[in-house]
Amino acid sequence: MNSSIHRLYSFRRCPYAMRARLGILFAELQVELREIILKNKPAQMLAISPKGTVPVLQIFDFTLESTLDGTVIEESGEIMLWALEQQDPQSLLDAKVLSQANALIEQNDREFKHWLDRYKYADRHLEMTQLEYRQQGEVFLQVLEDLLTKNKYLLGDSISIADISIMPFVRQFAHVDRDVFCSLPYPKLQLWLQLWLAHPFFLQAMTKFKPWEEEDDVVVFPSSFIDLN
Repeated sequence: MNSSIHRLYSFRRCPYAMRARLGILFAELQVELREIILKNKPAQMLAISPKGTVPVLQIFDFTLESTLDGTVIEESGEIMLWALEQQDPQSLLDAKVLSQANALIEQNDREFKHWLDRYKYADRHLEMTQLEYRQQGEVFLQVLEDLLTKNKYLLGDSISIADISIMPFVRQFAHVDRDVFCSLPYPKLQLWLQLWLAHPFFLQAMTKFKPWEEEDDVVVFPSSFIDLN
């Protein structure tokens, strides 16, 4: 195995794992990627992260003779931050908007994700109708629409960590019912999402990998770097 890269456990369709992979791509780093099946999580992942959710990043100290005891990061936001603190060629951690970005990500993770889950799985949450859950989620969509009315990206004319943190969840919301999403009065948000779905890094982040097995060769992610310039 390549002894100089860290290890990421991931699941392609998970929005949290998507944002972690995007952070790694924008940081122009490489990791060993282990794609997992949520119904059959590998013992190696559970040994370092018993809570069993993805993404999980295992960071190794390559100055040591043994790299078995790697530091573990279990939250997608922390993985993105770690990656972009290593290097940030696109300035996603622009200090001028970082406080606002963190507040927006917090609103996404604590409020919007709550309503998104209920909208997507309304048959499991019978306290309200799917329409009512969607309308609750639209409160955040309107916040994003207002921001995008002023700027190309959420917090300005350049991509910030807010964009790559929030986009996977808007994508998931849109995919519950694409026709309904396209009919909603959020044209700026719809265009923003379309642009992201065609972004070279997002397409690279959504590369399909077979589920990892112990005898497999190492999968390096990304396998090559894309020049955005």
